[in-house]
Amino acid sequence: MIILLFFVAHWYLSLFMQTFFLHRYAAHQMFTMSKGWEKFFYILTWLFQGSSYLSPYAYGVMHRLHHTYADTDKDPHSPKYSTGMFDMMWKTKNIYNDILHGRIELDPKYKKNVPYWGFIEKMGDNWFSRVAWGTAYTLFYVYFATHWWMFLLLPIHYLMGPVHGAIINWFAHKYGYVNFVVNDTAKNLLPVDFLMFGESYHNNHHKLGGRANFGVKWHEFDPAYPIILFFNAFHIIKLKRNNDLNYM
Repeated sequence: MIILLFFVAHWYLSLFMQTFFLHRYAAHQMFTMSKGWEKFFYILTWLFQGSSYLSPYAYGVMHRLHHTYADTDKDPHSPKYSTGMFDMMWKTKNIYNDILHGRIELDPKYKKNVPYWGFIEKMGDNWFSRVAWGTAYTLFYVYFATHWWMFLLLPIHYLMGPVHGAIINWFAHKYGYVNFVVNDTAKNLLPVDFLMFGESYHNNHHKLGGRANFGVKWHEFDPAYPIILFFNAFHIIKLKRNNDLNYM
């Protein structure tokens, strides 16, 4: 039971930072926050994502490229231009690293207002940090696991961030339903998103790229949105009024 609780906690805490801080804030600027709160959420991203830490800067830039070039040969992660999910993940990793280390030229609009804190960026991307987190997960399992099959969950802990990305970038471009006609294959993967913290409403998001609430129909509950409203009410963030427009 302890192992399953740990897995669920890591899944949703990591996922929340990815959808709230990396996606809705870094990439789309759906709300603003002070530099102090930005650093606070930077630290939480490193703590909750651990060994699979994703740079808010590189993620934000790469995701903007995805929206501009969705399902074209310039898309950082399109199933149409990959032989399989793992091939797509490998291509995504390479483009992500090229952005992170400044190996490709980018139009300044893709970098505009994307957060960057060099200390956490370098620490989170450091292999010592990644191995240390992975070792901590493994030791936790060694101490608390009661069945051999529980250890099969460990690789997901190691790669939690990329796993979350692959679920949406692969499956939500191949399976699901659509509410809106868009110029790509984005679909809503789940009618009730119990798994991906609102991210599975991918068709909605591609149509309304700046909208903080990813749910549109009555049954499409976005679990991240009430938390965003809570943060807004307590002035941790400030939601932008014109919230239905794309980031550009």
